[in-house]
Amino acid sequence: MENSLLGSFKAESRCTCFNLMKYWKDLLDFASKAWEMGRSDPRKVIFAIKMGLALSIVSLLIFWKKSYHDIGQYSIWAILTVIVMFEFSIGGTFIKGFNRGLGTLFAGILAFCFAELSLLAANLEEVVIVMSIFIVGFFASYLKLYPTMKPYEYGFRVFVLTYCILMVAGNRTREYNEAVATRLVLIAVGAAVCLVVNICIYPIWSGEDLHNLVVKNFKGVAASLEGCVNGYLKCTGYERIPSKILTYQAADDPLYKGYRSVVESTSQEETLLGFAIWEPPHGRYRMLKYPWINFVKLSGALRHCAFMVMALHGCILSEIQAPAEKRQVFCSELQQVGAEGAKVLRELGKKVEKMEKLGPGDILKDVHEAAEHLQKKIDQKSYLLVNSERWEIGRRPKELEEDPQRLLDAKEHDNMQLGFKSLSETVLDLRPVTTGCTPCAPQSASSDNMFRDQASWPLPLSFGGHGVINEDDCRTYESASALSLATFASLLIELVARLQNVVDTFQELGEKADFKVPVLSAPPTKKSGIWPW
Repeated sequence: MENSLLGSFKAESRCTCFNLMKYWKDLLDFASKAWEMGRSDPRKVIFAIKMGLALSIVSLLIFWKKSYHDIGQYSIWAILTVIVMFEFSIGGTFIKGFNRGLGTLFAGILAFCFAELSLLAANLEEVVIVMSIFIVGFFASYLKLYPTMKPYEYGFRVFVLTYCILMVAGNRTREYNEAVATRLVLIAVGAAVCLVVNICIYPIWSGEDLHNLVVKNFKGVAASLEGCVNGYLKCTGYERIPSKILTYQAADDPLYKGYRSVVESTSQEETLLGFAIWEPPHGRYRMLKYPWINFVKLSGALRHCAFMVMALHGCILSEIQAPAEKRQVFCSELQQVGAEGAKVLRELGKKVEKMEKLGPGDILKDVHEAAEHLQKKIDQKSYLLVNSERWEIGRRPKELEEDPQRLLDAKEHDNMQLGFKSLSETVLDLRPVTTGCTPCAPQSASSDNMFRDQASWPLPLSFGGHGVINEDDCRTYESASALSLATFASLLIELVARLQNVVDTFQELGEKADFKVPVLSAPPTKKSGIWPW
């Protein structure tokens, strides 16, 4: 008996020690992550300090008993105002303060009216109070569901909460006017402390965050575009596609991370926009009614291009891949389009960051020329992208031969197509193509490397009755793998076409936000004479 009790005691002791060790490990992990968060963004530490300072200032009202003996009883309203109103950015504080102030004001006015009505009702006072709470709760809850009232949802909550508290407290103390006036004054004091502390001590502006977010999006799309093109030309693919990418979750892949952050930034941009429009003119944004909405439009135009980058990355992730020798034919043109497109995106990102307008030249000239060269190369080497053995030249379906009228209707169409097909046959050359592009180099194998050399068609081929590979299926697979190269090239050309919308949206932003004109450095002039000075 004693041995069993001793054994159970030892087992419980080991379990308790294990739980304590796990608890301390989790606590240390949490502390280290909190420390890293503060190091990565010191503004979060400053925000916490400002929050503590504002609460400390408002809590001094508890000890104020000179002019009004009951001020400490109602000081909780000022403290609650600081807690719910103090936001990370100035714009968030303003909009929370506006919602709280407006909701409290209307709740106070309505509570005063219904309080007077309940006093006149005498014996029906409780009935009037309950009915008024029902009416206020019904209309406030219904109106806040209207889409236009979404930014003021917090105001409706404050309105209902304040009204119910005022009616209940006033009914208990029989001093409705005093309760309404005291709470309005203390809420105003808490709001004033929030605004003063948040604006005067290291202000954090949502507009600045929105500006930096748009600049970051440009850099991310440019890096993903260049990486996708280079990765495709190196003929590298994933040994095992991460499940997070397949389910569109955050992953460490730089190509995936670049465009995903742009696509996922829609809600963040809308939130920052809602805060930024409440902020007063400041810093570089001293214009009244600053066009913050145009920053969101510019990011939306960039997101339209990011969808193409996502599709380009999908070509790398796809099961059907073009052979390496066919990619080498278009290697220089594809690389040139990718490099010029990324250059345009980076240049626009720098212009947004510096708040400068575009120069006198055409920023899209080089990328358009590169896209034209790629399109011409596709036209010249189009026979590499199709199965030439299946071209039908000079042959008609049996239905047309049996029906003379349909044959006459299709004659003109066949003549037009016959000319193009004959021209393609004359330039058909299936000899090995030599290009100036470096051949695709295999990736070095390692345990941490997720890449492998891509195969042209990884799917299993079907076999005939005697174990022989079906030749028709093999040719179909080869044709589909060649078309994947045409898909990648067409997506790249479509991306170039979408860049024009990004440039137009940027120019609209530059005009409305009054971006500065870039200073062009004049070339040095040579002085005439013998002496250089």
